[in-house]
Amino acid sequence: MSKYEKGQIVKGTVSGIEPYGIFIRIDECYNGLIHISEVSDSFVRDPAYFVSLGEIINVKILEISEENHQMKLSIKHILYREGQKRNRKRVIETKTGFRTLAYKLPIWIDQNLKNAQKMKNKINSIDK
Repeated sequence: MSKYEKGQIVKGTVSGIEPYGIFIRIDECYNGLIHISEVSDSFVRDPAYFVSLGEIINVKILEISEENHQMKLSIKHILYREGQKRNRKRVIETKTGFRTLAYKLPIWIDQNLKNAQKMKNKINSIDK
């Protein structure tokens, strides 16, 4: 009989991070995968945003394969970190804000229209 059960929350170490999910080492016998769909209810662009390699986190067991000693895991809907908050860089708005964009946008549009016209003229001259 396994010491782990479906629905149980256990600690594990992040042993790998891939675009499709996070690999977790539970103990010397068991490991598991948190599929990207089990990371968050929100869109997950990169699982590395949620965890770091070597980090110890809480995971919820969704399924256990006794013969392979592998688990399907989740961190969705649980507090997977204990008292830790991810360091996020604060976005500081500049004094100019969007004024630079408002100034430059008409110039960029004009340049691209001129480039497009030049390209059209080149194509027309080749076709003749």
